[in-house]
Amino acid sequence: MVLSTAQVESNRRDGYIAAIDVIEEPKISEYRQHFDELEARVGKETAQIGVIDYHFEEEFIWDLATNPTVLDTIEALIGPNVLLLATHFFNKYGEGKEAEAYVAWHQDVTFWGLDQPMAITAWYAVDDSDVENGCMQVIPSTHVSGVREHGKAAQAGNLLSINQEVGVSPEQAETAVDLPLRAGQVSIHDGTLIHGSLPNRSDRRRCGLTLRYIPTWVRQAGENSLASIGGRWKPVLVRGVDAEKNFGERERPW
Repeated sequence: MVLSTAQVESNRRDGYIAAIDVIEEPKISEYRQHFDELEARVGKETAQIGVIDYHFEEEFIWDLATNPTVLDTIEALIGPNVLLLATHFFNKYGEGKEAEAYVAWHQDVTFWGLDQPMAITAWYAVDDSDVENGCMQVIPSTHVSGVREHGKAAQAGNLLSINQEVGVSPEQAETAVDLPLRAGQVSIHDGTLIHGSLPNRSDRRRCGLTLRYIPTWVRQAGENSLASIGGRWKPVLVRGVDAEKNFGERERPW
């Protein structure tokens, strides 16, 4: 079992699990090189937040999304029947016009159109992610209150798809926890946990790959906010059996 009983309980209570070792060298460098090549092809402007669901085109992303350690972790939290909902790169470059890019406080599932709003995100560190270059921050236990209403962020530079932001009190903000990761590690967070990240204040890129998972009994009740993928999810079964087939059937891309 990848997760200890204490980690499972901590996730239930706090809504997240900190650094889990997933990939070792030389694979860490190999995956980074694959992303560097993809970034060079699509350009930094697209690579910042526009590389969504490329696991259908890039085998290295599929390999990460179906990594046995990652899937064992997800299964321990949501059960044996798992769909890969989506993959999405988030990059902060710390230079040029992107230097003030940040991620506002938000909950993942708010504009995803899911019924029920049950999802887990594994955040894979392509590069080292630390306080200086804007690692993820979470506000523990905010997932227990369910989905909260979001407004629009007043501060420019929000990387979220429709500039969404959830209100957070000063007292809540003071409880925020940094989740630094070394390249090759993942953190896990609940789809309703409030989280975000500050701008990259370093001269290093901060590249992370979000891997989104749902149990097979979840269905799509409305469109999601990601216009670039047409508002409809394209889940693929990555573990177990999909008896419900709420999204139809889709062949594994690799």
